[in-house]
Amino acid sequence: MTKLTLVVACALIDADNRVLIAQRPEGKTLAGLWEFPGGKVDAGERPEQALIRELKEELGITVTEPCLAPLTFASHAYDDFHLLMPLYICRRWEGTVTSREGQQLAWVRANKLRDYPMPPADLPLIPHLTDLLL
Repeated sequence: MTKLTLVVACALIDADNRVLIAQRPEGKTLAGLWEFPGGKVDAGERPEQALIRELKEELGITVTEPCLAPLTFASHAYDDFHLLMPLYICRRWEGTVTSREGQQLAWVRANKLRDYPMPPADLPLIPHLTDLLL
């Protein structure tokens, strides 16, 4: 039986309609690849709560639940688990986006996201953002 892993991700969109992506640091699985910020949903946690927590931990910003809008999701079979990843959009937050875990950050136009190597689960999310932001 395949283990199902629930992970949430967020497309933070700035005033210039650019999307924030983060590079996975050395030592982590899929190191060097670019992804949308987010992380695993803990037991007993709702996806929105997990995303608010992860954005605070990873980027030092405060996001409130009404500012998170679900856009789409990814469902991807890796070798040893199946990933289910809802993608939310957020255009409003408090604080300055800062790398809190040593990861590289980049603000990228939606039509340039394919220029950055991403994990296979993130790739199907790109057209949804491109449609939304062009």
